[in-house]
Amino acid sequence: MNSIDKNQAEKNYQDLNNDDSINKIIDLAQDQTCFLCTSKGGRPMTVQKVDKEGSIWFLSSNDSNQNKEIGENNVINLYFQGSKHSDFMHLYGTAQILEDKSIIKELWNPIFKTWFTEGENDPRISIIKFTTDNGHYWDTKHGNFIAGIKILIGASIGTTLDDSIQGKLKNETQRKTHISHG
Repeated sequence: MNSIDKNQAEKNYQDLNNDDSINKIIDLAQDQTCFLCTSKGGRPMTVQKVDKEGSIWFLSSNDSNQNKEIGENNVINLYFQGSKHSDFMHLYGTAQILEDKSIIKELWNPIFKTWFTEGENDPRISIIKFTTDNGHYWDTKHGNFIAGIKILIGASIGTTLDDSIQGKLKNETQRKTHISHG
């Protein structure tokens, strides 16, 4: 624990496991854009779905750099920043490249025709399914408005009133399922 955390009267660290971890991943990743990093590089990707197991789904071109790099080494990192001051998350895990037409149909949005010009049946569409091994989150406990007020009050009275909460994310249930079926 660092000196700033020690000055804070409120609890600001909480590791989350299994269902609590999945709920935090859903909360911070759903409908977000993240930075997907392979062993060779990174690029922004928009999350299409976070399922009830905490897996994160993306659509990607089957001839893209990220697909090629995942084919060479499927260990990847995802970095999220939901706002300027909160909703941060780093996830570490593995990716699979899939080409299941029913999943593509489920994830499809007409705006994707900008990139996949033949529509949802474009032969270039593939799916990246990310399975979390572990991660770390940093968020506010009560939202940005309350966090901002607490910071202003803390600054005016010289007391640490940070509204942040952070911790490790671990979903051992998903990992066991992924290993046994993967």
